[in-house]
Amino acid sequence: MSKTPRRKPPKLFVRRGKRIRPRNVNLLLRFALMTLVPLFLLVVAVFHIRILLTQDWQSITVPYALVSVGVAVVVCAVAAFLYRHYRYDSIKKRSHRQILARMIRDNGWCEKKTVEGREKIRRFAPMWYKKDDFIVTVTVTRDGGKHYEQMQTLAPRLETALFSELIASPASEGYLEYKLLYDSINGRITIDKVTVTDGRMKLMETCYWDIDGQPHMLVAGGTGGGKTFFLLSVIYALLSQTNARLTICDVKYSALIDLGEFMPHVYSDAYDILDALIRFKDDMQERYIKMRERPGYDSKQNYAYMGLEPHFFVFDEYVATYGRLDSKAQGVLVTALRDVVLAGRQCGYFMILATQRPDAKFLETDVRDNFNFRVTLGSMTAQGYAMMFGETKKMFMQKDIKGRGYHSGGDEIIPELFAPYVPDDFKFQAKVQEALLARGDKLVPATKKKVDAVVEIGDEDGWN
Repeated sequence: MSKTPRRKPPKLFVRRGKRIRPRNVNLLLRFALMTLVPLFLLVVAVFHIRILLTQDWQSITVPYALVSVGVAVVVCAVAAFLYRHYRYDSIKKRSHRQILARMIRDNGWCEKKTVEGREKIRRFAPMWYKKDDFIVTVTVTRDGGKHYEQMQTLAPRLETALFSELIASPASEGYLEYKLLYDSINGRITIDKVTVTDGRMKLMETCYWDIDGQPHMLVAGGTGGGKTFFLLSVIYALLSQTNARLTICDVKYSALIDLGEFMPHVYSDAYDILDALIRFKDDMQERYIKMRERPGYDSKQNYAYMGLEPHFFVFDEYVATYGRLDSKAQGVLVTALRDVVLAGRQCGYFMILATQRPDAKFLETDVRDNFNFRVTLGSMTAQGYAMMFGETKKMFMQKDIKGRGYHSGGDEIIPELFAPYVPDDFKFQAKVQEALLARGDKLVPATKKKVDAVVEIGDEDGWN
């Protein structure tokens, strides 16, 4: 009989960072005075070294004194400029600590005492700050004290105050950490750095799509937000690094349709797309039956365990497609879509659906809720964010950067996302053709006829 594993005791010493203290309220000014004033005096002293040694104070002239002061000011200005240029991260850390100190003071999260009739701050509520590269960690206590409630709901304040994005909020015995991504654009990667390893697609240095753990991707964004290039990046990663089989649909004839010049399963007619989706669903159900008929089948075993390749249905401009179908076909479309998102995970059938806004009128709530990885790109209204991420206290900021948005893996944390950067000299069609040939697929153009079967590419080898 196996024994229940014993819980390991917590580490005796944990580096939580620098404690935020009352003196940090004017930290930048204190730092400037403590470094520049001594430098200023040193430069002035160098000019007057003879006078200081002989103590001949009467020999000091006004013009010479003004020159020494002027040179000292210039030296301090140059030193400040160089320090800011080469040690900007150090200044930013001090700036963050000052912001946190003022936040604590202004919100009254501190103990005060009265000295000679004046109220003074005795100590701040416990808070620690740490910054490693572009990850900022703010730690608070979970001791049930006077300011407990405020400290457990700091995320929106921290995101706004530190101009950063919450990426995790792990709790341990007695402490709660807020991990924030500062200057998150530094985590952006180029399209050649997008990798797919063990079913996890890297989209940023700090963002991964766990395809099996967060099945089905929903992408929303207006025209010009970078949605099509993001989908092309995902398609290229799947074709170049896995043996996945793809069906690609776009009723608006965007750049995705150009792939139909050498891929047979690319569709632009609304009814062709509907037929392709039905066939995709039927293939999914057929695979599920075959999986269950395998000797020694266990419900815990999914497609990857059995060495089967994943299938992806990339569906751009879903609402536009929906609008071009008659009412009966619309119902069939939604039903087929529901079947795939509800049952596709186990047997490796995944949906990547993109639209300008996932209105419940076109994408019913129970269907939308089963898209476990969600991405927004470009500007969206508050209602659009609510449709994508539900009710949240998140403060969504608008930045005029193409390919920027937010992502969520199904929890309350909604970090900033920068889609993989695509250089001007990166030619999608040529790169995709190379990827297809490298894995042994034939280049076959798509037909304009309605499909009665989904043409498959790739081998039954699972993830590469």
